[in-house]
Amino acid sequence: MVTLSRDFERHVGAALDVNPTDLSAMEHLMVSGSLTPSELSRRLDISTAATTLVVDRLVALGHAQRHPHASDRRKVVVVPASASVARAVDELMPVIGGVASLAQELSPEERVVIEAFLARVVGVYESALVPDRAMNAGGPSAA
Repeated sequence: MVTLSRDFERHVGAALDVNPTDLSAMEHLMVSGSLTPSELSRRLDISTAATTLVVDRLVALGHAQRHPHASDRRKVVVVPASASVARAVDELMPVIGGVASLAQELSPEERVVIEAFLARVVGVYESALVPDRAMNAGGPSAA
């Protein structure tokens, strides 16, 4: 599943002519609507200089635009282009719809088993991330 998911992300990136970092930036913009470059930098966990390059590429490809910030004249926000959002959604919908259709076909008993299994898988991942989450939350090793 992880391999297929990565392959699908590459497929969507290729359809939009963007690299993985640019695709991740687009995902954040699609979810949030608009972000300042600093907010985008934090979400991508890359430097502001690298974020500038990402935004430059997205703007050059027509996937995003820079607009003045609504309340702070010194800032700009990066806004996803509606045509690019529609194109991304077109790529995503066959998978989203297909998975939703499969979920609808499950019996209530099957859903209970799958939900329980996935909850346990999430627990395994979360327990493996405990040191990282403590550090990101300002724990002792965050200094």
